[in-house]
Amino acid sequence: MASDPASVSSNGQDIVCQGDWTALQLDRAARDLRYLRPLPGDVEIDLSGVSRIDSTGAWLIYRAAHKWSKLGAKTRYIGLDDKTRELFELIAGQGIEPGDAPHPPAPGFLENLGRDSAEAARNYMAFLGFIGNATFSSLRILLTPARLRWSQVVVESEEAGFDALPIVGMLAFLMGIVIAYQGAVVLQQYGAGIFIADLVGLAMLRELSPLVTAIIVAGRTGSAYTAQIGTMKVTEEVDALRTMGIAPIELLVLPKIFALVIAMPLLTVFADLMGLLGGMIMANNLLDVSFQNFIDRLASEVTIADYLVGIGKAPVFALIIAAVGCYQGFKVSGSAESVGKHTTISVVESIFLVIVVDAIFSIVFSRMGI
Repeated sequence: MASDPASVSSNGQDIVCQGDWTALQLDRAARDLRYLRPLPGDVEIDLSGVSRIDSTGAWLIYRAAHKWSKLGAKTRYIGLDDKTRELFELIAGQGIEPGDAPHPPAPGFLENLGRDSAEAARNYMAFLGFIGNATFSSLRILLTPARLRWSQVVVESEEAGFDALPIVGMLAFLMGIVIAYQGAVVLQQYGAGIFIADLVGLAMLRELSPLVTAIIVAGRTGSAYTAQIGTMKVTEEVDALRTMGIAPIELLVLPKIFALVIAMPLLTVFADLMGLLGGMIMANNLLDVSFQNFIDRLASEVTIADYLVGIGKAPVFALIIAAVGCYQGFKVSGSAESVGKHTTISVVESIFLVIVVDAIFSIVFSRMGI
């Protein structure tokens, strides 16, 4: 797992350094140090949050402290371990007037490509390990259902499912209206208005309802999973659970996965109904297709298989969203900034994987003639 970049902040009189203060992680911290102006008086430079430091990072901090001393501040380092203290003493003992710290040469394209590829491979392997751990725990729960906290599953189902009904219903309703309106413009030209039921029914039931529902849930619920677990990581609650002998996977992940697998198909059914309702209203207004004619055409042309295709995608999408959201939550480390970063990654990755898997479903179903 990659270290957090170096960061520096001021809480008034004191300076707090955090992250990895090594040569390749100093860009942002070097800029911030130039603009920090502590108040005159005793200034404490807190290095307890620094995970790693080399001579370049120590030189930057020493140079900044030297500059503040010239401005009337009395600087003092706190939170140093023995090796870091020796490094600062070595730099201070050189008797060199601090100037600009030397920067290593910028890595080339191939080096960046190799580093990014290796990091991506490590992340994928870590994600597969997380999936394997969650799968093993799920199988153990299926053998001993009493181990699962069912009350928490109910609470998570309410938050992920019932509370999402308004936004899912509204967007599905508007989607049905849009599809019917766009289709009506073309169908009117050929006097084939009744086929609007085929268009809306197949588009909503097979593709758009599960896909739109998954995207909404990824942005709404998947991000909440990442933020919740990430905040617990920052406040060391996850470590406390492990200390008490409680597996974080069973307490934090499995209830969310089970709840979302239950809620997503139900949300998809609701989205189907709202999308068809929007299509019916628009078909009646633009093409004079009555509700009864729309329903009759829908029943004759849209099969149960079309309906089940959309419903069958929902649990798979739920597994993807819950797994990615929880995994990114466990990757959070260091600070609240990391929570925001991994929450964003969670939403982007979830939506991307959902769309990719939906495309795979479409190809497979097409090959199977479904």
